[in-house]
Amino acid sequence: MFVNMFRLSDVRWAATALALFAVGGIAQLSGAPASVWLPAYLACYAAGGWGSAWDGLSALRKPRFEVDLLMVIAAVAAAAIGQWFDGALLIVIFATSGALEAVLTERTADSVRSLLEHAPDRAVRITDGREETVDAAALAPGDLVLVRPGDRVPADGTVTAGESEVDESTLTGEALPGRKALGSQVLAGTVNGTGALEVRVDRASADTVLARIARQVEEASEAKSKTQLTIERVEQPYSLAVVAATLALIGVPLLAGAAFEPTLLRAMTFMIVASPCAIVLATMPPLLAAVALAGRQGVLVKSALMMERLAEVDRAAFDKTGTLTTGRPEVERIRAFDGDEARLRRLAAAAESRSEHPIGHVLAALDEPAEATEFQAMPGRGVRAVVDGVEVLVGHPVLLDDAEDDAEARGIVADFEAHGLTVAVVIADKRPLGAIGLTDAVRADAARAISTLKARLGTDSRLLTGDHSAAARRVAAAVGIGDAEASLLPGDKADRLAGTRTLYIGDGINDAPALAASHVGAAMGGTASDLALQSADVVLVGQRLTALPAAIDLARKARRVARVNLAFAATVMAVLAAWDLFGDLPLVLGVAGHELSTVIVGLNGLRLLSRRHWSERVL
Repeated sequence: MFVNMFRLSDVRWAATALALFAVGGIAQLSGAPASVWLPAYLACYAAGGWGSAWDGLSALRKPRFEVDLLMVIAAVAAAAIGQWFDGALLIVIFATSGALEAVLTERTADSVRSLLEHAPDRAVRITDGREETVDAAALAPGDLVLVRPGDRVPADGTVTAGESEVDESTLTGEALPGRKALGSQVLAGTVNGTGALEVRVDRASADTVLARIARQVEEASEAKSKTQLTIERVEQPYSLAVVAATLALIGVPLLAGAAFEPTLLRAMTFMIVASPCAIVLATMPPLLAAVALAGRQGVLVKSALMMERLAEVDRAAFDKTGTLTTGRPEVERIRAFDGDEARLRRLAAAAESRSEHPIGHVLAALDEPAEATEFQAMPGRGVRAVVDGVEVLVGHPVLLDDAEDDAEARGIVADFEAHGLTVAVVIADKRPLGAIGLTDAVRADAARAISTLKARLGTDSRLLTGDHSAAARRVAAAVGIGDAEASLLPGDKADRLAGTRTLYIGDGINDAPALAASHVGAAMGGTASDLALQSADVVLVGQRLTALPAAIDLARKARRVARVNLAFAATVMAVLAAWDLFGDLPLVLGVAGHELSTVIVGLNGLRLLSRRHWSERVL
């Protein structure tokens, strides 16, 4: 890290200015003639001050009066009255604070580069059964690629053949590799395990989750928080006021007959200590550090402003399908009307063994399927097959209309549906055999995340869904949400969130209006629609709901650090300014106190880069 910092020109110039200041200071304090130490000081001024002077003079053409120019004027004025040591010290510390800001920016850029380095440069594409090595950037949606054991996945896609475990920790923060098989989604930059996978490319290299993260982290580093924007709005008039006050501190005493040199020295000291350098640097370091840390844990916060707003939320609201649930069906209840559940499972699995429907895949896994013949898909109704000489129908309860009338069967189906379950009936030779209740699987961490959010925010979460009320009530009860609204249109969700400080979490195209209208919108990464990802302010790349309270905690820490920084910087500035106006503040002490406060607030913000500030402990 120390060596890498010297790639930055700001760091090199600051280090050069420091070395020259040390040479000049040692020579002066040891009693060497001015011809020895004065050139070192002049070179120090040039190395550490030319960039600030150029930026400040360039800003005058806009016209704007920057703090950078204020510092250079103060340093030159100190030299003009013979205070070369004090002026050079000001240049060195101001250059050091600028280098610190450059290091902060570079750390964010490094995180972007390190993300992109996870994507391989080359890929093995399969064309007409032949393997060819191509540039990963040349892959297009629909291409078929081979991912050998130990290779990185070259593009976002869907597994079409093979089984393996894939390490996704670089993108999701998930410590354990996840099993990937037919139909599984894989992400560019993740590492394949011991099995070979054939993957159909779903997105071009520029649109992968990895590339999106890199772009959005970069955009986050360029965006400013509302506190920072407020500071910058008052920075110019404040700087002009400092210049006017400095001129008054020179002119008024001189008109009253005061000596020139001490008057100018006091005025220059005031100009230095009243400059808002530390205040300007107080808020962005902690917010950007929090953005970077959250990104490393699989939570992409798109800007410093959104990190600030995340600290303000007072309630959470969730979509249901794909957010609180996985979006994948699973069997919850099985009821055999004749009591023979084993036969029911066997016939259902056999009939669905050739089905392409997602529910059919689930039912086919109920048992080792027997041989089925005469398979027929009946769109909108289910499937038909002959198993052991018996005609078996499996599918929507509408199939009961063509079967023997069975009041018990219809009652059980109605009961399953009242509990929010999707029902598949099994009919053998026109006789109803049983009902299977399926549900969208609730995420394993949903209940824990919601209980932790309640503890953090002090309010109950809401469920806002377009699904029917029975399904909404079932999921709400499973995760511990008491306030559930169902059958909502996309605009209805947005209306309920507008004007509130709610964090809304969703994943579908229909969630985009709510994500945009909420105080902070969070999308489930990987499975979310493109529109949802664009509308959201936060992306849960790892799809871990327990990361939400952790992100809120981090945002609140960043806000506290920013406030402490602002209070500290303002206090130091006020104390030094009052000391100079009503006492006798030495210039060297004023320079050191003011500029060191700038360095301190920057370092205080940087400490949020430490992983110890991220915790997904849940209640």
